[in-house]
Amino acid sequence: MTRARQEGAGGEDDLDRALRAAQEGDEESFRVLYRDVQPRLIRFAGALVGADAEDVTSEAWLQIARDLPAFRGDIDGFRGWTATITRHRALDHLRRRSRRPAADAPTEELLTLAAPADTETLALDGIATEDALRLIAGLPRDQAEAVLLRVVVGLDAKSAGKVLGKRPGAVRTAAHRGLRRLSERLAGSAAAVSGTVPAPQAGSLPAARSDKSGGTGAEGVR
Repeated sequence: MTRARQEGAGGEDDLDRALRAAQEGDEESFRVLYRDVQPRLIRFAGALVGADAEDVTSEAWLQIARDLPAFRGDIDGFRGWTATITRHRALDHLRRRSRRPAADAPTEELLTLAAPADTETLALDGIATEDALRLIAGLPRDQAEAVLLRVVVGLDAKSAGKVLGKRPGAVRTAAHRGLRRLSERLAGSAAAVSGTVPAPQAGSLPAARSDKSGGTGAEGVR
């Protein structure tokens, strides 16, 4: 179960109320929203721009704070909206900076992950580590962004598709392929350390957030 799915209905209702209050200028409510969304955005941006994620999310929050009164939607829509802004700022950042050699992803922390046979635990635990986020960044771009938006940010396929400019079905397919590839890489790393050959996987993958109807959360993003 993802972090986004662990939140109860009451917590989501509280965040909806905080969103409304923040739009009316309540600073404490804005801090509540920041604490909910920023960890998701920093992981998303980190997979796109690496060590410059803090700079990118800072730029994103300037726009979020500026345009918040005009936002229309609930907390799910807000997460999608902020992810869209962050992605735009990340792509702007990549266009501005000169190309630098990418550092190889260290694997020390991956050695403590679950047994190779537990594909779901491998993928979900891996996503929670900085090293695995580097692995996600090494996936094909469409798969990496789909995994990040669906599993890390917690968007449904419709909202993630709006962020990426793709159809929901394409996002589901990219996320599925990315999670499978990530699981295989994590299982292979664990097997290499233990000296064992991983058992054939049964295709068990972490469930991305269930899709539902509603606003896409990317309205009004410039």
